[in-house]
Amino acid sequence: MAGNAVMEKVIIVGTGCAGLTAAIYSARANLNPLVLEGREPGGQLTSTTLVENFPGFHEGIDGPQLIMNMHRQAEKFGAQFRYAEVHGFESKDSHYTVDVDGEWIETKTLIVASGASAKWLGLENECKLKGHGVTSCATCDGAFYRDVPVCVVGGGDTATEEAIFLTRFASEVFLIHRRDTLRASKIMAERALNHPKITPIWNTVISRYIPDQLGEIQGVELRNITYDQFSKIGVKCVFVAIGHTPNTEPFKGKIKMDANGYIKTHKGTQTNLPGVFAAGDVADPVYRQAVTAAGQGCAAAIEAERYLTDLES
Repeated sequence: MAGNAVMEKVIIVGTGCAGLTAAIYSARANLNPLVLEGREPGGQLTSTTLVENFPGFHEGIDGPQLIMNMHRQAEKFGAQFRYAEVHGFESKDSHYTVDVDGEWIETKTLIVASGASAKWLGLENECKLKGHGVTSCATCDGAFYRDVPVCVVGGGDTATEEAIFLTRFASEVFLIHRRDTLRASKIMAERALNHPKITPIWNTVISRYIPDQLGEIQGVELRNITYDQFSKIGVKCVFVAIGHTPNTEPFKGKIKMDANGYIKTHKGTQTNLPGVFAAGDVADPVYRQAVTAAGQGCAAAIEAERYLTDLES
């Protein structure tokens, strides 16, 4: 393990809303953060189209444009960006060393903002249809589908919450689940199944997305896994709610996490390791919004700055 000649003050892992906000704040504090772009530069917002619920954009803004604006803002204040991925992480004396694509770089503080990746169905054309009638966030995209039928895939609390939320907008919500009972908590399951706008479809999976001539979803092909029978329903959007996987693999066994791999934080964004902070979806299985991620990125940068000040005093 070779050390880097330069000791970084702050390394930020991830360039979604949390990582970029942390970069803006730490760069403005003259900490010259090194920001690692990771596998999915820009995070989940780069796969969305119009974002209407981020404050300050009354007509909405494209997700990739919002990320690009934040990226430029961080660069303007002196953040350094590197298209690289973290593969390992170790404590070293009173600081840390991070394996960045095979190069070990030393840093006094680390902000983990590597996000969480939505689990998808893996169907043909799925990537192409994201943002065109296939999404993983009802809160982000539900309002675009007023008075039209939609479907939610999943059977847990997330799926039932999304289905209930979507009843505010959609004319009908089909809840598609591969089993014959929901895995959701009893109260959420009852709420969903008793809602007049929600129609459950049991023992069923989506076998194919059906786009229209413009490349927007107009329906799905279903397969009943009990009888191996196929059918079709018309929907304008598919909300995939089968969970998220936090991008925490390089930090497992070092930073404390919950059973699902989300980083545990306390007193704001602090982890169990002094000088290591976590922000955004990597530590937030509850809200998962751009604006909450940005707020946590701000908090992590301020806490890292205070930690560095205490180190030097």
